[in-house]
Amino acid sequence: MEPTSTVGRDLDRIPGLAEEPDPPFAELLRACTTSAVHLEMRDAYTPDDPWFQAWLAGDREDFQRRLTRPWLDLIREVTGQEVQVRRARVVSEPVSDYIRFEHATADSNAAAGEDIRWLPRHLATGLLLPANDYWVFDGQRAQFNYFSGPGKFLDTRLSDDPEIAKQCAVAFEAVWERAIPHQDYQLR
Repeated sequence: MEPTSTVGRDLDRIPGLAEEPDPPFAELLRACTTSAVHLEMRDAYTPDDPWFQAWLAGDREDFQRRLTRPWLDLIREVTGQEVQVRRARVVSEPVSDYIRFEHATADSNAAAGEDIRWLPRHLATGLLLPANDYWVFDGQRAQFNYFSGPGKFLDTRLSDDPEIAKQCAVAFEAVWERAIPHQDYQLR
């Protein structure tokens, strides 16, 4: 059966998404003047990440050493410029090992200036969410993050389409409204 729209005919060309490679992420974040929001909806990411593997193996020394990472410097820099950085995570319960790992790192992110909330997946029922994780920069641009089924990072795609950015911002705010602040969320 033929697709009923041209969108389904060329899976690599999605309307509203840039075809050229995205600028470096730090450049996108540093360009923000008011806000950057990030919605994460997977239960596992980068399963071969050495930091995650050290945490899984119980290597607390390596885990603690890696908490002082360039990401935190970038967040401190951006939030120091009065840009609000928020992250919401939609998680299945009981949580996966990777979500336990992310929860263990979240205090350092919060200390650097990120505001983080957690939404148990069953509480997301009724919300219409994009199929991929994403960032929205200043409510104007959306960057989608693509991962394989097991969580290997594949690619990103940036959209300057105001309607796509608006839809993502609305979806993020819907999650944020229901989500539990990091300091109050108890892993299950």
